[in-house]
Amino acid sequence: MFPLKLILAANLWQVLIAFYLPYQGPVTYCSVNSEDKDCQTEISVYVNRLNTVKNILPFEYHDFDFCVPESDVLSSPSENLGQVVFGDRIRPSFYKINFTENLKCQRVCEKIYVPEDGKNMEKLTFLRHGINLNYQHHWILDNMPITWCYRVDSGESYCSTGFPIGCYVTRFGKRKDSCVTRADFKDPDTYYIYNHVDIVIDYHPLSEEDWGRRHQGIRGRIVGAKLTPRSIDHRQKEGCPDYAPVLGIPGSKLDEPLAIKYTYSVTWQENFQIKWVSRWDYLLDSTHHTNIQWFSIMNSLVIVVFLSGMLAVIMLRTLHKDIARYNPVDILADAKEEFGWKAVHGDVFRPPRNGMLLAVLVGNGAQVFCMTLITLVIACLGSLSPANRGALMKCALVLYVCLGTPAGYISARMYKTFGGEQWKSNVILTAFFCPGLVFGVFFMLNLVFWSKGSSAAVPFSTIVALLAFWFGIAAPLTFAGAYFGFKKRPIEHPTRTNQTPRQIPTWSLFTRPLPGIVMGGVLPFGCIYIQLFFILNSIWFHQIYYMFGIVFLVFIILIITCSEATILLCYYHLRAEDYRWWWRSFLTSGFTAVYVFLYCTHFFFTKLEMSGFTDTFLYFGYTGIIVFLVFITTGSIGFSACFWFVSKIYRNKPLPDCSKQPLPDCPKQPLPDCSKQPLSDYLKQPLPDCSKQPLSDCSKQALPGSLKLPLTVHGMSSFRVLKK
Repeated sequence: MFPLKLILAANLWQVLIAFYLPYQGPVTYCSVNSEDKDCQTEISVYVNRLNTVKNILPFEYHDFDFCVPESDVLSSPSENLGQVVFGDRIRPSFYKINFTENLKCQRVCEKIYVPEDGKNMEKLTFLRHGINLNYQHHWILDNMPITWCYRVDSGESYCSTGFPIGCYVTRFGKRKDSCVTRADFKDPDTYYIYNHVDIVIDYHPLSEEDWGRRHQGIRGRIVGAKLTPRSIDHRQKEGCPDYAPVLGIPGSKLDEPLAIKYTYSVTWQENFQIKWVSRWDYLLDSTHHTNIQWFSIMNSLVIVVFLSGMLAVIMLRTLHKDIARYNPVDILADAKEEFGWKAVHGDVFRPPRNGMLLAVLVGNGAQVFCMTLITLVIACLGSLSPANRGALMKCALVLYVCLGTPAGYISARMYKTFGGEQWKSNVILTAFFCPGLVFGVFFMLNLVFWSKGSSAAVPFSTIVALLAFWFGIAAPLTFAGAYFGFKKRPIEHPTRTNQTPRQIPTWSLFTRPLPGIVMGGVLPFGCIYIQLFFILNSIWFHQIYYMFGIVFLVFIILIITCSEATILLCYYHLRAEDYRWWWRSFLTSGFTAVYVFLYCTHFFFTKLEMSGFTDTFLYFGYTGIIVFLVFITTGSIGFSACFWFVSKIYRNKPLPDCSKQPLPDCPKQPLPDCSKQPLSDYLKQPLPDCSKQPLSDCSKQALPGSLKLPLTVHGMSSFRVLKK
């Protein structure tokens, strides 16, 4: 038990120290000849995991037999919970740099592969596999990525946070990936490895600023780091000239030992234009997506205006006119004209089937909704900047754990409103059903990563920490919320529910449940599909995503669209005298997740180059988790909006109060003596035609041979004719 508490305390401490305001904590470096002993002169280069867009499985740096220190894992910087879950594995490297010290063709190490050594051949085969799949390096200098900037087809400069291991020329002479950048990459069935990098570091000198003049030597802050990978065959020519011969690894079996020498060069440049606070701008500006982002916002706003206009017509014209027709004076005259949504007032709040499951989904959806909203607010404030790796995932996990109380409260309150009595089952399902599904799928995917030796496999200690968060914090908070929810009285409905359910008429195709549910998810998905494209690009193409303000605005539009679309379809179904709106309201907006899944499937087959069972299983496994969270979140939004709408319109609709209305005049004439006349005489007498007369007039006519008895049904007076 003690190790479990220790792991939990360590992760909580990592969470607490993770948040920092952006643009704080700059590091000032000094030149080697500086007299300030407290100033840092050596700059460490860290390496992260290697990944590719052609395969989901990432691998650590040392898996490819590069130059790594012997104790790279032990001397690695500490990683927070978000980094571990995302699969970041930051390790030290042999690349050592001193401030303002230029280096030329500095040797790192040399790897020799002998054909007779089977272990070496396995490493070389894995290296070829990485080159063929275009695996990318990710290096870190002064807590910012070392970028590879190059020209794209449009002539603009694009900066990537990673650079490839090498490139491959197929047996037919086709140059793949970065092999197209140089004409020397031409030999068929050859793997060219980038064993040399030219690093250019920009720094902003502080000697001209007032607070830096009192220090001797050159002082500055790093504002940019770029590199250019090159392939150099050091066996043919010493040094690292610009046009050195390239190093190729034959695709066939080696006939002689192969030596790969890794080198690097460093060049320092002064930069007075860029300051430390804006050093990420050049990297973020290289992604020219701003115009498309604003186009998605305008597209979403058009949909919102369209739905708002339709709702305004319903609320201001149709509903207002219907409610105005109900007044206490004309109740008896208008009661016989009751139709549409007014006719189902005695059944509209009838508890739904499987009410416990609906309450559990609504409660968990509210939990994910609050987590998403608060996370986006924190991200918009700048506390989750790209420099703080893993902070976004860590913030979301901590908020989800701490928001168990609203989930338990809402689920218990709704279940009690439905008339449920199995409160223990409700509490247990709320705490473990939805989180259990997500954790079960996540654990299965993690087993696949473990079996493949991927760096994305979450360690066992982190799995234990996540379970400790779940069972030690989230579940007790859910129980506490459920306790307060069951202590509250059920939500009071504005109308009473009839004992006998009303028969639902058969209507057209579009008023049936399934077509309405399918149509209900189209408009919310139309508001987010452009933003969804950029989010998927960021996840699967390993790009930096930073436009949290636009995501927050799109999320607000999604809330409005889900609410309005659900209310609109709910109203039309109530007009069709179909009162089964509980599950339909949840599924109508929740069907947005189905369109998200279809779009993710389209993205997989058209944008990604992944293939094989493992990649497909992992992709759709993570997609399933995302789709499920979208389903319960949008479903709870639509359910809450529809519940408010239905309660509002029936609370504003005055129902007939016949207790104060006088009953129609009963006949004052004595009943005829029917015993002295044969029954056939009474059957020949015509009955009065009351269809053209008001109900009160029929009471004044004597029906010969009949008994007229007043009968009150639902507060309305009528007569039953009893024949002898």
